[in-house]
Amino acid sequence: MINEHTSKQFDAELESVRMSVLKMGGLVEGQFNAALKALATGDTVLIEKIIKDDHLINMMEVSIDKNCSQIIARRQPAAGDLRMIMMIIKTITDLERIGDEATKIARMARLLYADSQFLQKSNFAEIRHVAIIALEMLHEALDAFVHLDITAAVKIVRQDKLVDKEFRSIIRQLGALMMEDSHKISIAIETVFMAKAIERIGDHAKNIAEYVIYMVKGKDVRHVTLEEMEREFLR
Repeated sequence: MINEHTSKQFDAELESVRMSVLKMGGLVEGQFNAALKALATGDTVLIEKIIKDDHLINMMEVSIDKNCSQIIARRQPAAGDLRMIMMIIKTITDLERIGDEATKIARMARLLYADSQFLQKSNFAEIRHVAIIALEMLHEALDAFVHLDITAAVKIVRQDKLVDKEFRSIIRQLGALMMEDSHKISIAIETVFMAKAIERIGDHAKNIAEYVIYMVKGKDVRHVTLEEMEREFLR
């Protein structure tokens, strides 16, 4: 009876931490979405709110990490339970960094809209396109985390290849733009930073997907090719 009671307590603690990760993920996804809206509209109130709320994500990371450390110290988990905790610790690190990148996008939007000629100088169709892909990746990574869905996780890794390709295309376009018109160099450079932030968000979403595969299969796939993943996990 004592062992059964302890087991139920442990399960409850794990579930509580897991739900905290989802709450943090929801906040991060909201921050990224808001940053994209700020980029589209130049809403200064929204921009300041995004920057101000970044500390909430940082606090959640610290809190969840502390809870995980306490569970490890008290319960000494093994096998699947230990992998679950390790997945959670790694996931919140990536979520915190996505929050940082969303804040960076908001700061860049503030700089760009401060330029009176910004709207005439820039076309952000490509940025918006890759940002939508990265936002979808984040949403699907959180969903894969909830359901421990390997198929969805591999799909996210595949999507990251597309984000990387779109990012390289944007860099080429901005390089050509700077060569054509030196007056656009400043905005082009700021746009590069923004595109890089979005590309990094895609990387972090991919990382979360890889942690899901690690959790389910017990295999570290960080240095495994997409083709190898698809052969091994999508049969």
